[in-house]
Amino acid sequence: MAPAVPDRSGDVWDRRVAGGLAFLRRRLAGDYEVDEFGFDPELTEAVFHPLLRRLYRDWFRTEVTGLENVPADGAGLVVGNHSGAVALDALILSTALHHEHPDHRYLRLLAADLVFRMPVISELARKTGGTVACNPDAERLLRGGELVGVFPEGFKGIGKLYSDRYKLQRFGRGGFVSAALRTGTPIIPVAIVGGEEIYPMLADLKPLARLLKLPYFPVTPTFPWLGPLGMVPLPSKWLIEFCPPIPTAHLVDSADDPLVVFNLADQVRETIQQTLHQLLERRPDPFGP
Repeated sequence: MAPAVPDRSGDVWDRRVAGGLAFLRRRLAGDYEVDEFGFDPELTEAVFHPLLRRLYRDWFRTEVTGLENVPADGAGLVVGNHSGAVALDALILSTALHHEHPDHRYLRLLAADLVFRMPVISELARKTGGTVACNPDAERLLRGGELVGVFPEGFKGIGKLYSDRYKLQRFGRGGFVSAALRTGTPIIPVAIVGGEEIYPMLADLKPLARLLKLPYFPVTPTFPWLGPLGMVPLPSKWLIEFCPPIPTAHLVDSADDPLVVFNLADQVRETIQQTLHQLLERRPDPFGP
């Protein structure tokens, strides 16, 4: 047999152009699938994830560990810490999981109501698999065998000052635990180090936040002083670790028991907090290699 002929650069670009044109043709013809929540897997994988991969791999130099704790199939509730003034950690987590996991699983993110009241952001959130952070939606996704991502700190997490970095805030009323219990879904805690340094929040201009109807208005070393340039995230080093799953199948009948819900939420919170301490010891320099 004749030796294989290596691809020439022109052939590679021809295939890319042909693939791009085929993608546009499918989009214009409406020949693509969207689920009941508005999730568009083709658009997510072809457009959004490649852009975000540049951030998580080249800009943040992200290292991901513990992927063996994420199931190859079936439902799982991924619970993480939240930080960074802008919820970029949710997007980076979702992209890193899909890219690094052997089965390239999608993470269906639960987002605050505010996200879905913003015209463009709302559509992007739906297209990339997000939905409103409410128990009915979470349970429907979990019963459908999806990986669901939730950040119980909410705005308290991403809106905290830099002086409180990596100190987990209150986990609300444990709604995420109830959703896991009702569906018998394992809870997978995940600790994310790096998000606190991308926009170090020095102050919160509360009067301006109330005027703009925002949960907070951050002041960082670069924003609002540098205008749009102040929105460029600082290149901190990120570490993401998925912790061993916490089973809930044996507690299905306790979904409405406040004590069980509180204890399980506290266990998840403590697991994430301890893992954050360990990761910070591994990363003494926030902007190191």
